[in-house]
Amino acid sequence: MKSSPLDYLHNAAGPRAQSILPLTWFTLGISIVVCVVIAILLWFAVRRARHQDRLVEMRSILVERGGNGIRWIGIGLIISAVPLAATLVWTMLTLAAIAGPPAHPGLILDVTARQWWWEVQYSGSKPTDVFATANEIHIPVGVPVLVRLHGGDVIHSFWVPKLSGKTDVIPGQTNLSWMQADSPGRYLGQCSEFCGFQHAHMQFDVVAETQADFDKWQALQREPAPPPVTPEQTRGLALVEYRCGLCHRVRGTEAGAVSAPDLTHLMSRRSLAAGTLLNNSGNLVGWIQNPQNIKPGSQMPNQYLSAQQLSDALAYLESLK
Repeated sequence: MKSSPLDYLHNAAGPRAQSILPLTWFTLGISIVVCVVIAILLWFAVRRARHQDRLVEMRSILVERGGNGIRWIGIGLIISAVPLAATLVWTMLTLAAIAGPPAHPGLILDVTARQWWWEVQYSGSKPTDVFATANEIHIPVGVPVLVRLHGGDVIHSFWVPKLSGKTDVIPGQTNLSWMQADSPGRYLGQCSEFCGFQHAHMQFDVVAETQADFDKWQALQREPAPPPVTPEQTRGLALVEYRCGLCHRVRGTEAGAVSAPDLTHLMSRRSLAAGTLLNNSGNLVGWIQNPQNIKPGSQMPNQYLSAQQLSDALAYLESLK
């Protein structure tokens, strides 16, 4: 499965981003032209003054009422009004095309932004179908997805450049966004509103896959955590319930808190700590033992586990696939 970087200037992968991309290039082009024209005019004025050796004269001359330059101001305003009007009209047309949520979404997600990670809840026709994951959103290809955004603490902003524009996530209200992927792939998302110390480490992945692969993934996510099968995993489960269950949830166990990411299928995700680390055994050990060294200011405290406790916890967590 291909992976896309956090890039908003090339290769939009969905209808919403495809509407935004040409407007982005147009606005960028106009801005560059304006900056270049201003720079040329300034350079020409300075060069002309130096060429005529008038720098000292201009500093010492008395200010007298003369030509007011209204004609030049008018010409400048007319020239500026044309691209500004074009940008305004194009922006309004684009907003009209992408702002409203799809009338018949194929999937509805509830995404809650927290300092500094993303909670993603999938609904279902019955309570046992509801599950939550963290920092990784799976969607079927070609299906419009309605995203209901909830603020967990401070203002954040939900942004998947290849699939969708930015939508603020504000505590106390529900904002709506939507996206659709036209081809399978892994698309990077990011919080785009400064939200605190670890704002830069608040990424997420959108995994677009075929309907069959999505259905398989969803069925697996709805399953509770597998029971431990080794003595190490059994001890690890007891440790997770006692030490981690105050914040995390592992469905099918006594760990039932919801203030931190759901760990039920932890090892099915690509990354840890909202994109800060790749999800592998070495990084998982480092994150469990000393998260503040990796992501200072995060809500997860240092664990100070013994070597045996760390080995047992790792054995159990690695079974959560």
